[in-house]
Amino acid sequence: MRAFRRTVTTNSAMVLAIALLAIPRITLAQSEEVIEVGKFSSAVVGGNFPEGWKPLTFKKIERHTVYTLVRDNNRVVIKAVAEASASGLIREVKINLKKYHIVQWQWKIANILKKGNVHRKDGDDYPARIYFTFEYDPNKLTFSEKVKYAAARLLYGQYPPLRAINYLWESSTPIGTMVPNPYTNRVMMIVVESGGDKINQWLTEERNFYEDYRQAFGEEPPMVSGVAVMTDTDNTGEAATAFYGDILFKKR
Repeated sequence: MRAFRRTVTTNSAMVLAIALLAIPRITLAQSEEVIEVGKFSSAVVGGNFPEGWKPLTFKKIERHTVYTLVRDNNRVVIKAVAEASASGLIREVKINLKKYHIVQWQWKIANILKKGNVHRKDGDDYPARIYFTFEYDPNKLTFSEKVKYAAARLLYGQYPPLRAINYLWESSTPIGTMVPNPYTNRVMMIVVESGGDKINQWLTEERNFYEDYRQAFGEEPPMVSGVAVMTDTDNTGEAATAFYGDILFKKR
């Protein structure tokens, strides 16, 4: 999705940030070995999303991706169906990556996008992505950037996230590619899966999130402030179906 699009020139990190500001902050216990931020398997088919998970829609985008709880492979998961549409599911959380280095999730897609391209604004669509934001830290900003963030705080009552990382299922870009989002270098795109060889297969992904952040931005990570799942096809005008399983953080 045009780093969340778009008819206006808004980037994805800021739009997601604004949406997250409206959700009560949830600080999860940091003493356990595992923190389950997306326990979709505990939900009920056709019922409400797990605690803290909310729809994310955009005023300028009329068609929204549809997210539902379904049973697949003998467990409850999120099903996302996009038809030239864009929206997501988000949850605000607070996670210390210095304690919880590893992020793990499950996903499956039914198709890839023919026009998807992580390097282009008009190709910034993905059948599946996991989106993480990071807390505001004034020590990592220039004076002019601090002024912009202060203005956003006055408007929304809270500082927007500082940076963001997207883990992607891309159309053709090689796995392992790490590039800035075409709209802003404060959002880093990391290709975890690519192409159609694994279509209709459930995959479990595991990343050293701590090291990914250090490689992406060349600094120690601030606190994670939010997580989202998103299937979007508003730029390419295509259709996509994806499934998302549980998302969790683990100590190394």
